[in-house]
Amino acid sequence: MHSTTMKTYRAVAIHESHDPLIAIPDGVFSFTRPHPYVRLGAPYGTTSPWMLRRQVLDALLQAQRRLAACRPGWHLKLFDAYRPVAVQSFMVWQEFQHQAQLTGKSLTQYASPDDLAIHDPQAYETLATKVFEFWGIPSNDPRTPPPHSTGAAVDLTLEDDSGHEIDMGCPIDETTERAYPEHYATATKVPECDFHGYRKLLNEVMTTAGFCRHGNEWWHFSLGDQMWAWSLGKPLAIYGRADQIAEKQTGQS
Repeated sequence: MHSTTMKTYRAVAIHESHDPLIAIPDGVFSFTRPHPYVRLGAPYGTTSPWMLRRQVLDALLQAQRRLAACRPGWHLKLFDAYRPVAVQSFMVWQEFQHQAQLTGKSLTQYASPDDLAIHDPQAYETLATKVFEFWGIPSNDPRTPPPHSTGAAVDLTLEDDSGHEIDMGCPIDETTERAYPEHYATATKVPECDFHGYRKLLNEVMTTAGFCRHGNEWWHFSLGDQMWAWSLGKPLAIYGRADQIAEKQTGQS
């Protein structure tokens, strides 16, 4: 699924269900701590990244139960969940800078992707093609929210009964072909065959619970957002931006 094709999901209409954001409970899942983007200084403010829409959380609990039935003592290990649009913008700019560094280019003179696009459009186009193959496009337009900004998407992996994170063949957020879900599908040797088997297990427990996997990322799953609707051929998404819901909940806490 190439970036130019995949981003067509943003054309799916949204019929917001107003399902609230719910804190992901401790004691059921394993968590990546400290949270990787909070550690980088992403602008969450007082908003927690460990939230999902209520229906999405219910489905994630169902996926955990299925995993435990298949592999007793194993847990879904969460890497990231809710992302305000400001956090999405911050992380996308981090990735632009990372990709530029890989080519020996510095972006320190620029403040953002928009700034880069204005002053060096060729560099922007080259980097954007790579960045947006994996990362959702930051958008304040309510018609085109980034998946994680809806509260309907989660990045996660597997943890075994000894509390060890399973090696899935590449780390979460790697932006190479190793991230593609089927990258190891034709492997004939260990450990590559194991990587594919674990990815299949994660996908099975998540999709059985109603989630849909990102076409380019083995770790990203969503339920109810535009990507989910587009991937499954549904006419409408049920989750748009969750910023106002998150702000209301923060004010009440």
